[in-house]
Amino acid sequence: MSKDLIESVKKLREITGVGFKDCKAAIDETGGDIEKSIELLRKKGIAKASNKMSRTAAEGLCLLKEKNGEVALIEINSETDFVAKNKDFILFCKEVSEINFDNKGDLAKVNQAKMKNNLTVEASLTDLIAKIGEKITIRRSKFFNKEGGKNFFYVHSAVEKNIGKIDIALLNASAYSPNKNQIFDISNYELLVDVNIKGTLYCINKLKDVMNNRNNTIAIISSPLGYRGWPTAGAYGISKAAQLSLSESLYFDFKRLNINVRVICPGFIDTEATKKNSFKMPFLKSAEYAGKKIFDRLTKGKEFEIIFPYLIVYFFKFTRILPYKIYFYIWKKLGNF
Repeated sequence: MSKDLIESVKKLREITGVGFKDCKAAIDETGGDIEKSIELLRKKGIAKASNKMSRTAAEGLCLLKEKNGEVALIEINSETDFVAKNKDFILFCKEVSEINFDNKGDLAKVNQAKMKNNLTVEASLTDLIAKIGEKITIRRSKFFNKEGGKNFFYVHSAVEKNIGKIDIALLNASAYSPNKNQIFDISNYELLVDVNIKGTLYCINKLKDVMNNRNNTIAIISSPLGYRGWPTAGAYGISKAAQLSLSESLYFDFKRLNINVRVICPGFIDTEATKKNSFKMPFLKSAEYAGKKIFDRLTKGKEFEIIFPYLIVYFFKFTRILPYKIYFYIWKKLGNF
């Protein structure tokens, strides 16, 4: 092999990152023309990428970008955990995360946006697949603006700052609409069933494949109002009771998938939802307090059910064992129900 050929192959490898054998073949086929060799490798890379699309890609990284209170999330998948730690893969993911934030999570715009190499994200992804030799997909993204509240975030087991995997999924499907007038409104029931029950189920349906056999955790936020039927809380109560029952069932069923299932039942938390209540809420806690409690127990504890404050939640639990006659009598005395 001549010195000129070796230098040409070396230069082509530095530009494309493609293996020695493929670079030499491209140089031979194009008569030593570097530009034509790059184009040839790109075309072959598209063919290779196409052949890999039928494979399963469930590993990879989740990336978060935050600026001025706005947050953008994006999930980029690979076939193996080995590739998820690859330097080129991580660099690609980081740049795409920046582009995702700039485009407010619109994947159609993200795919057509130009990267630093002057190629679109879509074209750069094809080149990366050809270089690494695995299926890589930009799976999904989400953008959260500042309207309506504050955004808090945390990346568990981060590979780098704000780059990691889904180790814990916290499902907080929790629409709330108290029935103060005690009038049965089917639309209210449908809303809470759609959000609180179906929303939780749809999330779990997606997570079960992503988390399969990883010893990850799905945590479902329910409520002590799911322990027993409460006045004015029929729609909310049945949705939270369903979440409790679902958590208990999946605790057993997901063992075979090596997925841990936990449930969280907080007492009264000072939020926009609880401001709708017309009664004084005992042991009312701030959202910041609740967030810290949940974070601490999810990352440091292993118990199935996370509860706080203990006194009020255990009172709710106690009502579960009361005979109906006593239970209804108490409510009659408390609120003339």
